Amino acid sequence: MGPGQGRRREKRTDEVAYTALGYLGPYRLLNVVHTGHSSQIWQAYDDGRQRMVGIKTLTDRNKRDRDQIALLKWEYQVGRTLSHPRLLNVFAFGVDRGTPYVAMEWFAAPNLKQRLLQGVESLAPSLPAIIEAAADALLQFHRKGWVHRDIKPDNFLWSDAGELKLIDFALAVRRPRGIWKLFARKPKVQGTRSYISPEQLRGEVLDERADIYSFGCMVYELVTGKPPFTGSNAQELLNKHLKAAPPALEASDRNVTPEFGQLVRRCLAKDRKLRPADMEEFLRELRSIRLFKAPPAAVRSADKR
Repeated sequence: MGPGQGRRREKRTDEVAYTALGYLGPYRLLNVVHTGHSSQIWQAYDDGRQRMVGIKTLTDRNKRDRDQIALLKWEYQVGRTLSHPRLLNVFAFGVDRGTPYVAMEWFAAPNLKQRLLQGVESLAPSLPAIIEAAADALLQFHRKGWVHRDIKPDNFLWSDAGELKLIDFALAVRRPRGIWKLFARKPKVQGTRSYISPEQLRGEVLDERADIYSFGCMVYELVTGKPPFTGSNAQELLNKHLKAAPPALEASDRNVTPEFGQLVRRCLAKDRKLRPADMEEFLRELRSIRLFKAPPAAVRSADKR
């Protein structure tokens, strides 16, 4: 986890309270780099191992919420099963003076949503590499037997050096296999509205193809600057995920090849049987086609002239 997760700002009351602690478990707290609805990310230092770490804690109003504590602990339990350079390393869960926390790898990079806020042009030269790296990260996650359930630009970190990490495993569920598919419990409907798959909305048992749908939404946004479906309210947006035909990527960006547009459309199919069967199939097809008719950076530079 890195500083790209948020901008510096004035200290909040709960930040001051944590700072007064000095340490959380064996970790020396340095500064908050991101504050979300229910949690905060800290940059911290592990004196014993002499390394920088990321610490995820719950905000003051959530640190006694049993559901939020369970999600934080679950993120650790999922993370400890993972080992791959493109999956953020999660290595400890603890509670110190009533404050639950997860310790993880420190990766100093903004997420793709923050990159997009700088304009699509800022990502343009790296788009083919980003899409391939993100697809590979998701493939590695699926190979560990998990469905992420919250694939979106916010959950991929991309460094200036071209390194990528998939993060935030709190909503992940085990992928049922074989006969166990018959007994799998339907998961609670969770996810992010702009990227959620139709089967998640219907509360069905999920496999990796739910993430492939969300990945298609994300790729569409990385190319065009906006997700494929929008709505004036939440219900309109969710209805589009359930019923609206996916827009053609090449209609929004004339530089997109028909082959790439078709691949993204397949990811966005309402019927999961029509999507790529897994990320391995997606990657195989991705690597066999050109994504753009001309290098995106060159095209956008020409458009500005």
